[in-house]
Amino acid sequence: MGVSFRFIHAADLHVDSPFRGLAEAPPHVREALQSSTFQAVRNLVETALREKVDFVVVSGDLYDTADRSLRAQLTLQREWQQLHAQGVRLFVIHGNHDPLSGGKADLAWPESVHFFGADKVSSVPAYTRSGSLAAYVHGISYGTRAVTANLASGYKPANMEGVYQIALLHGNVDGHAGHDPYAPCSLQELVGAGFHYWALGHIHQRAVLHTYPHVVYAGNTQGRHAKETGAKGCYLVDVSASHETKLQFIPLDAVRWETLRVSIEGLAAEQSLMDELERTALDALERCEGRPLVARVCLEGRGQLHGQLTNPGFALELLDGLRERIRQMEGPASLAETPWCWISGLAAETGAELDLAVLSEEDSFIGELLRGSYALEVDELQVLLGEALQPLSAQARLRKLVRSLQEEHAQLWLQQAREIAAGLLIEDAAPQREEKRRDETGQSAENRHDDAWQEGEPE
Repeated sequence: MGVSFRFIHAADLHVDSPFRGLAEAPPHVREALQSSTFQAVRNLVETALREKVDFVVVSGDLYDTADRSLRAQLTLQREWQQLHAQGVRLFVIHGNHDPLSGGKADLAWPESVHFFGADKVSSVPAYTRSGSLAAYVHGISYGTRAVTANLASGYKPANMEGVYQIALLHGNVDGHAGHDPYAPCSLQELVGAGFHYWALGHIHQRAVLHTYPHVVYAGNTQGRHAKETGAKGCYLVDVSASHETKLQFIPLDAVRWETLRVSIEGLAAEQSLMDELERTALDALERCEGRPLVARVCLEGRGQLHGQLTNPGFALELLDGLRERIRQMEGPASLAETPWCWISGLAAETGAELDLAVLSEEDSFIGELLRGSYALEVDELQVLLGEALQPLSAQARLRKLVRSLQEEHAQLWLQQAREIAAGLLIEDAAPQREEKRRDETGQSAENRHDDAWQEGEPE
């Protein structure tokens, strides 16, 4: 039987992370983003003090680069000193972004901060504020950026019956797609290692991979670009004397990123589209709990406005118009106060009003084409794309980007190709298709319209 205690599990602070590609953003947006990782650290410390935790564990990537900025280091030093003054200890490992081999200033850190070395996995006791032994914390830092060895295999729980065991690891569990395979390991391996809680870092999307024992990614504390959407923060962990473990997610982000999806289905006019975009953006801002919002808009679905949206000039004007309408609704106070909303971009993934399912049943070239495209598996498309993009893949700097684009967009490209081809063929075949309908019904579309009007049906 142990003692009850409370701790925070955080990871991937990436303090002083640069924010690129925001040249169009107004100054207050750029300034908020540049300071957001620093503010997230302050929010972390405030949460630890408010929740009266016994200690904090940080699972790697405190800084964004190996040669960490002096500003970032001084910020952490100042914030950690606040925790030290209140008797809150910190246990920290370094990851692939901030390995111990990176350049750092010679600063005096509080005695309550324990940095794990890179030579081997080590363990240290963690105490409650009242001085009782709460847990043993185990960890190892990255000595260099690219650590491809299985670090998890070196973790062994302390031989202390009844004492909670926490393991800090910065690594990739089960080959998580889209992330470098640093310190690779398997979930089965972690579950069977004899620890009560694996405090993971490296993957920026929070996830509880297993409970009892708990295997947990805390995610990063602040989204850094358009793909890191949703609330970002840390886990507040309560452990009872019988080792019952309860997790509560606490948001720490200073600015939130979102992707807003808006369907054009049923929208017949530009005004209705603009109204729907504005409503969606403001609803998303309302859900940010007082935080400012940077949002990317993705238009989808089939509708009458698809033709206009294929025109790049129209899409740009739509984006500018949406930004202006939101700015007017926020008022001048938004330049200095939160919350505000900035639309970072607009993408159209829409389709024409084509019933591809019906067209694919036709005994025609269009039907044959669609049936063939549906039979084409994504894996086969990947092979074709790989062959087409082979010259780019030969370049080391482009290889990873090309692979990522193939994996992420293959299905979308196939859908777009299918719709573009069907749309063009429909337009080219329009006179013949109308002639066929005239032969089958004995009347033209124009005559049918006249008949409907004469019978009193709405136009």
